[in-house]
Order: sequence, then structure tokens, then C-alpha cells
Amino acid sequence: MFGYITPDKPDLRICEFEVFRGYYCSVCKSIGKQAGHRGRIILTYDCAFLALLLDSLSQTPTAGEKKRCMIHPINKRYIVDSNSAIEYSSDINILLAYYNLKDKWQDEKKIFGPAGMLVLRRGYKRVKKRYPDLVKNIEEQLNTLFELEQQNCESIDEASEPFANILKIIFKFAMNYDSAGETLGWIGYNLGKWIYLLDAYDDIEDNIKSGSYNPITAQYKYNEKEGLQSFRKRTREKVEFVLIYCLSEAEKAFSLLDIQKNKSILENIIYRGLLTRTRAVLQIGASSNEKSV
Repeated sequence: MFGYITPDKPDLRICEFEVFRGYYCSVCKSIGKQAGHRGRIILTYDCAFLALLLDSLSQTPTAGEKKRCMIHPINKRYIVDSNSAIEYSSDINILLAYYNLKDKWQDEKKIFGPAGMLVLRRGYKRVKKRYPDLVKNIEEQLNTLFELEQQNCESIDEASEPFANILKIIFKFAMNYDSAGETLGWIGYNLGKWIYLLDAYDDIEDNIKSGSYNPITAQYKYNEKEGLQSFRKRTREKVEFVLIYCLSEAEKAFSLLDIQKNKSILENIIYRGLLTRTRAVLQIGASSNEKSV
């Protein structure tokens, strides 16, 4: 369910991409400190974006230096210095990855679920101890999501609500006592709904094969006689409408923020990267190579 929030790289200047990657690498190092080096495999662009966004609301200039790391030992890479935004984002990455692995085990009995959870257990316990109220609220939403999926919920709006609320909680909690908190919460809510539904459309084929729940196949009644390609075409416009609406709401909220730095990078992600990713997953403007199921 993760890794969809990425920049439109061709539209970024080289120096801008270096800064974005600097946040990505810094979150990676922070995960390593909290969950061990093996835990770095769960790093996502989504949490690198969260770190970038939160830190860009600070008036403190972005600072960092070129360093080597165990993943890239030969060539030095620019890495942003660790700060509260990066540490919070790495904690969120660990937390969501742990829950995602748990979900994979519950839904599909994939063996890497328990193995990954074991790797992240130490980091997960630390995050849970650090943010007990945050974790409690997230787990309440996850329980609601689990119940909806078990009931084979036939509404994409209802099914996507818990994950939208999870990201709302996460984004708002970061600056809960700041005027930007509500605005960040609305960005998180819409990105959460966008991620959940985009992932659902992306995973239609895998979910059909495994028999796992998918809100799109549930609402629009997939029938294998119809075939996968035909089903995607039939539902594409309906799903696109919801996804574009979520992005437009996130864009409106973003425009209200007092961004102090990295504004062009964030604008690239919000206004171009998310839309580009949407079109890629929906296969808009590209020929489909899907096989009928």
C-alpha cells in the first residue's frame, strides 16, 4: 500500500532531486537506528515525503553533507541531517510497515509477514511506547478497516475511510498544537484515500488470483467471464474521478501552508508527481498489456 508518493523526476532540477533523495536517505538511516539495518528494507517514498513536508514548515535551513552508507558504500550521497521531522517520519514508516506486514499475513498468509514483523518488532515497540495515543488511534482505525474487509464492504468510499483517517491522524499529530495541524490533517486524509484506492486498482489482478478483498471488485461486481482488461476499462473512469477529487483537495490544502523551504520540490510532488503516478497506475495514455483472467 506504500510508495506511491513520488516526485516527477524529469521535471526536477538535479539539485532538487538531490535534496529529495537526501531526505529519503536520512529517513533510511533513522530507521536503521530504531529497527536495525535489516529494517531499512521497509523504507518508502511516502515517509520521505512526510519528512520533507514537515521539515519544510520549519524556518531552520536544510542542512546535510555527503556521506557513504552500507547501501551505497562507494559513492557518497547527500544526506540531510537528522531532525524531529525525519525521526517522526521514520517512526511512522516502521509503524505502518509493521501493520502492513501483519495485514499481509492475515489476508494472504504470506510467509514474509511474520518474518518481517519479527525484524521490526524492536522498532515497533519503541514507537508504540513513544506515541501511545497515536498508536491507539491508528489501531482503532485498522480494526475498523479489518471489519469492513471481512464484511466484503461494497462501497469504495466506506472502505477507504479508515486508511484516510489513519493518514489524517499521522499528519495532524505531527503539528497538533500548531495552526498548520488541521491543514496537514486534511492533506493526510485525502492522500490516505488516494493511496488506498490507487493501491486497490493496482492490485486488482493479484487480489483476484489470491481471493483477497478488493473494494473495487466488490463494488463493481467483477465477474471472471468479463475478464480483467474489460473490468479495468469499465471501472477506470469511476475510480479516476475519486482519485482526482482527492488530489484536488490535497492541492487546495497544500496551498494554505506557509512553506519555508523546498517549495519547488513539494510543488513538483503535489501538482505533478501524484498525478503522473495516478495516470501510470490507471494506464491512462498508454496501451494496456493486461491479460484477461
